[in-house]
Amino acid sequence: MANITKDMLISEAIRQGNSEAIAEVLMGVGMHCLGCAFARGETVGQAAEVHGVDADDLVEKLNEAAES
Repeated sequence: MANITKDMLISEAIRQGNSEAIAEVLMGVGMHCLGCAFARGETVGQAAEVHGVDADDLVEKLNEAAES
């Protein structure tokens, strides 16, 4: 079972399961720069805040995507 959290770096989250599905969720909320420097140093929670997305909702969707 995937265990993506708000405190996890985006780059780590992408490696928690179905990376393609995880990337689709992130891009679907406006996070198009998955390979940029921010992805290596920004947490899921920080990115959610910057993009105006509810972090808990995003984490739930990412975990569902990771398991798909």
